[in-house]
Amino acid sequence: MNFKSIIRRPAVWGTLISIAVMAIVAIAFFYPDNFDGNVLSQEDVRQGIANGEEARAFQEATGETTRWTNSLFSGMPTFQISPSYPSDGLFKWVNSVYSLGLPGCSGLVMMMMLGMYIMLMAIGMRWYYSLIGALAWGFSSYYIIIIGAGHLWKFYTLTYVPPTLGGVLLAYRGRIAAGAALGAFGLMMQISWNHIQMTYYFMFVVALIALCCLISALRKKALKVWGKATGALLVAAALAVGANAPNLYFTSRYAPESIRGGHSELTSGDAESTTSKGLDKDYITQYSYGKMETLTLAIPNVKGGASALPSGGHLQFASLADLPGAADAMKKAGLDGNERMLLTAYSQYFGEPESTNGPVYVGVIICALFLLGCLIVKGPVKWALLLATILSIALAWGRNFMPLTDFFINIVPGYNKFRTPESILVIAQFAMPVLGIMALRELLAKPLTRNTKRAFYAAFGLVGTVCLIGWISPSVFGGTDYDGDLSNLNSYMMGAIQAGQPADQIQQIFARAYTHISPVAADLRHGLVAADSLRSLIYLLLGGGALWIAMRSQSRRWYALGALGLLIVADLYGVDKRYLNHESFNRPVRQVITADAADRAILADTAMNYRVMPMGQDIVRPDRSYFHKSVGGYHAAKLARYNDLLEGYIFADAVSPDGQVSPVSDMLNVKYLIYGPQQVVVNPGALGNAWFVENVEFAATPDEEFMALSAIDPATEAVADIRFRPMLAGKATSKAPGDTIYETSYAPDRLTYNVRSANGGVAVFSEVYFPWGWEATIDGKPVEIGRVNYILRALAVEPGEHQIVMTFKPAAVKTTCAVATVSVLLIYLLIGAAITLSIRRGKGADEA
Repeated sequence: MNFKSIIRRPAVWGTLISIAVMAIVAIAFFYPDNFDGNVLSQEDVRQGIANGEEARAFQEATGETTRWTNSLFSGMPTFQISPSYPSDGLFKWVNSVYSLGLPGCSGLVMMMMLGMYIMLMAIGMRWYYSLIGALAWGFSSYYIIIIGAGHLWKFYTLTYVPPTLGGVLLAYRGRIAAGAALGAFGLMMQISWNHIQMTYYFMFVVALIALCCLISALRKKALKVWGKATGALLVAAALAVGANAPNLYFTSRYAPESIRGGHSELTSGDAESTTSKGLDKDYITQYSYGKMETLTLAIPNVKGGASALPSGGHLQFASLADLPGAADAMKKAGLDGNERMLLTAYSQYFGEPESTNGPVYVGVIICALFLLGCLIVKGPVKWALLLATILSIALAWGRNFMPLTDFFINIVPGYNKFRTPESILVIAQFAMPVLGIMALRELLAKPLTRNTKRAFYAAFGLVGTVCLIGWISPSVFGGTDYDGDLSNLNSYMMGAIQAGQPADQIQQIFARAYTHISPVAADLRHGLVAADSLRSLIYLLLGGGALWIAMRSQSRRWYALGALGLLIVADLYGVDKRYLNHESFNRPVRQVITADAADRAILADTAMNYRVMPMGQDIVRPDRSYFHKSVGGYHAAKLARYNDLLEGYIFADAVSPDGQVSPVSDMLNVKYLIYGPQQVVVNPGALGNAWFVENVEFAATPDEEFMALSAIDPATEAVADIRFRPMLAGKATSKAPGDTIYETSYAPDRLTYNVRSANGGVAVFSEVYFPWGWEATIDGKPVEIGRVNYILRALAVEPGEHQIVMTFKPAAVKTTCAVATVSVLLIYLLIGAAITLSIRRGKGADEA
């Protein structure tokens, strides 16, 4: 074979055309922002930058990687903040190639589309079918929305899902070596992005594919082939896991200490809402999808769209008052200007109680093609995709379908480690376009029959009927009452009172307007449903017409197929632009997070190690962690014991009206209280980096230890779990004049102290205790670290002058990196072997 013969192959020149089309569409969607250098101010990205800044600055200054940071929650490991290991460089380079070097967000969407294209081509689709499927998958609204929200780890993980599943399908179709290679590579890249929740969800799809292929193999008496494929895929999975050994190992070890791996050790919580070694049930089921809200798959605004939209670097509340017909509707209701303003408190979204950045919309034409696939596609893959879609939708309902949710939380291993049930709809977003493209090929590859005509009418007719009903009678899809309306109105009213308007006047306006505004809001919301139902119906009719021409006319098939693809893209493109557009971007700044007056005032303090407490709601925001060591912050996998402290003591301190904090904040060395962007107050009670206590009490249970914090004076007393009695009992003594303990050097993962004491004693450190990884030495000799005051470290110190050094150096880094290096090299060898076999197979076919 020479170069010309290769280029002439449809799969090759078709792929080049497809890549060009995908690149053009990806660039066009984000034009001109991707060329002007404009950026999105993504909340999750800001969080990641803030939480990782101390580790980043440390690495830049020293060339070393720290596995611990004190930027948030008084200190925690970086395993779930910015994991980076030496072995990562062996495969992380792939990401830059995968995006084809496209700028910014265009590169992200390119990765998503290219992954699906690879999968569809791998399972035997022609390039034009693969292109349509790739465009449909890449522009599914959820993926555009999570770009705007900054959920980039999730996004990157999802880009490698199709190649992984393509490998699984290849293997079960008899291409075992190629399937194992592609599956191993895709899964390796998936896991490397550290969003295990998405990988976990798609294991359900893998299991369903394996099960359906097993049933087919039993019927065909081809169990041996199934067994070989399954064995090869298990080896591939083991290699992918091995390639990510450091990340997975430390994640698994860290999980039991975090809120993700186990609920609080305290027994005062609601027993019914807790799960064994997992998240609380109420927390798991936050952000559940409504049953009727599932219709957003075909009608995006069936529940009003988004609660807030990114605009100019900020999230802007999406109010009903922003709708074009809102002003006229209010005039017709006879409301005056002041009363009309209350409509700004009504959200366009009226689905579940939690807010949303937008609906999950896969495209009305894709929905019809999916139903068509359920009717005309044969084989185990069809059943796997259908079952996966049903399971995904049912689990996304979360608290709205508790029998199934309870079963998975209580029975299915690992399910109780994750929250936000609606995110499992990513399975439906994958399965629906894949089965839809399979239906498209099935429909056009064979002669038209009466059965296929009936299937076509049934699929498109059913979806069209739903759209028609929504257009004519949108109330059929549910009421427009929304739990958030009243709270938003109350907030608006309180804001007006605080701005100086008379309370009785505001209350009168509120009372009268509420009864008049609610019907107007209902009409506006029904208008959103009706308009999008009509929009979907029009796209469905046009798409169905194009497909009908492709079915009936061989000479016009290419034109009709091209028109169908354009309609699918135009449909998704238009909806996506609602949630991410030019208005969402802003000009880049040198720093994503800039210091305000409060930050600058605190940074003037040159002391090595102290903490700050952002007051009010700011305590749960990540920005302060960029500049300071904070007792607050945001992370979804904080330490469980520290979370107890937050909920039991620290949050109460943060909203203290008189600015007085409890001894708990003092023992955490909270030196500064931050009130907004301007005001800083010094906390005179901060206990510093370390101190000696004169008495240690012991608690039999975590509850006793936790409650004792409200009774002891941490400057002179400590409370410890009884398991630390052998280490600390009898060691505390009275302080002598001249006794000192102070910090002499600070690094995130290395703390040094000098001690002088006449009698020795128990030294307490304002550092978070972690049960493994931290090691302590006194004058170079290893000593055990104890835990006191529920969360702090303690050491028993002998009389005299000493140097104490604490270091965080998890021992397994080298071992797991060695495992990862070997695994990555084996995956590359497997890929090479698969390519060699494919070339030989191709040569054999040419010779034949």
